[in-house]
Amino acid sequence: MKYTVSEKLASYVDALRPIIYINYFDFDRVDSIISDISKDAKVYEWTNGKNDIDFKTKQTKIGMSLKSFLETAYDLSSTSFIILKDIHNYLNDPEILSLLKHIALKTMNLEGYNVTVFIVSTKFIMPVELEKMITVFDIPYPEYSEIKEIILDYADGFSIKISDDTMNELAVSFKGLSEFEIRQILNLAYQNNGRLDITDKVLILKEKEQTIKKSEILEIINYSETIDEIGGLEGLKDYLHSKSYVFNNLGKAKEFGVDLPKGILIVGMPGCGKSVTAKATATLFNVPLLRLDVGKLMGKYVGESEDNLRRAIKTAEAVSPCILWIDEIEKAFAGIGGSSGASDVTTRLFGHFLTWLQEKESTVYVVATSNDISKLPPEFLRKGRFDELFFVDLPNDDERKQIFEIHLKKRKRYNRDIDIIKLLPLTKGYSGADIESVIIEAIEDCFVNDETLSTEKLVSVIENTKSISVTLKEKIDELKESLKKYDMRNASEINKKFKKNNLSKKEAKKQQSSFSTERPMENLISTSLISKYLLCYYKYDKKE
Repeated sequence: MKYTVSEKLASYVDALRPIIYINYFDFDRVDSIISDISKDAKVYEWTNGKNDIDFKTKQTKIGMSLKSFLETAYDLSSTSFIILKDIHNYLNDPEILSLLKHIALKTMNLEGYNVTVFIVSTKFIMPVELEKMITVFDIPYPEYSEIKEIILDYADGFSIKISDDTMNELAVSFKGLSEFEIRQILNLAYQNNGRLDITDKVLILKEKEQTIKKSEILEIINYSETIDEIGGLEGLKDYLHSKSYVFNNLGKAKEFGVDLPKGILIVGMPGCGKSVTAKATATLFNVPLLRLDVGKLMGKYVGESEDNLRRAIKTAEAVSPCILWIDEIEKAFAGIGGSSGASDVTTRLFGHFLTWLQEKESTVYVVATSNDISKLPPEFLRKGRFDELFFVDLPNDDERKQIFEIHLKKRKRYNRDIDIIKLLPLTKGYSGADIESVIIEAIEDCFVNDETLSTEKLVSVIENTKSISVTLKEKIDELKESLKKYDMRNASEINKKFKKNNLSKKEAKKQQSSFSTERPMENLISTSLISKYLLCYYKYDKKE
């Protein structure tokens, strides 16, 4: 059974959750929800700047301080709601915290005292003194049907005629935005041309772009890499081809019984193609690429880190379908479950992320990369978290040959006179990044000295280059040893149990086109919608 927002909040109140923290910017929306569940409860409100006010009229009453207000609330004898707005700056005051704690304990332990405290704020701060007593309540974005009602209500208010097709298109586009943001965009669209039509999707997508930028934790990555620019890793590439087919045909896949793809974890040597794989996956799936900066998750206040992660996930889901790339994920969750220990904050972050990854129903495909699997918690590697775990080793002879060809062709210096076969034994133990570095240096040297790139020039540069297998020998040996106890697929080996998806480019485009129209409107933010703006705006570096 699916509960409404009001019903879910009411269940928290009925369960005697003493303090409910609502981290939300639209106070009118919060007031409406609380009004829905108030029933016979008396509602008291204190707002920073106005002090004690009437909940309905918003007029100041006596002008009590927050301390005096809470002292009065402590003596209430009937079922009551205490609404405290924008008090985050007071949550480091020992007296205020003590009063809130006493109210919470009284609600939890004293029969007949039913006082629920709602902390409503645009900023989330979790005082350690109240951590066990606070329940964080998230107000979800409006559903497809709710968005249509918002649009219809706005159109009726201004006597705007809107077709069913336009209504459906806009409703899909608005998914992932709050009611406040939806109405703001509708205002802007109406002021621009006096009507609402499909062209307003550009405004909507600009708003989503702003949402990402304002998060400060996520960033949209420019990319142009394709799966063909990855040398070797045939098993991984084959797997991604199969997943892209599922991802771009979710309606049919779901009907067939296929689960929603979760994501992959790629572990391996530095410079062996993990990052380029993340970008190539976005190209293959034809969706925006968002990178989560794990370093920015950590906040200085209690609860801030968890809030940062929640906001990042919420933003990614708002922009979905998309790829969420988490680079060097071990840095975010290092120490959990190990002897080195981890902070309570890290443990909570890990638990929240793991729960989301396990239960998520959004079209956010996670590509996590790691250089050191030994630092990851064992729970991370169990089936059900990621769809598959891949190990990327140093490239073999055939893969190094492909890498040489890719980078030489990329710089228009590939020719038959260059004996790549001769270079293979000389580059054993080289990563893809090492090989690229050799080619860059050789081409630059030829340019400076007005020479033609040759096998001999490449050999000369190779002889003066120390590969990753030399500079990081101990680390690589340790990594390979640690990988023996994990069940991971080698990215270079094709799993013969599964049939490779050999769709031609023309067929793939046809499949992708049908995907946008065959899936139910209420279940998607269409790939074509995203690609018309975000992809065109960010996918390729602007080279004029």
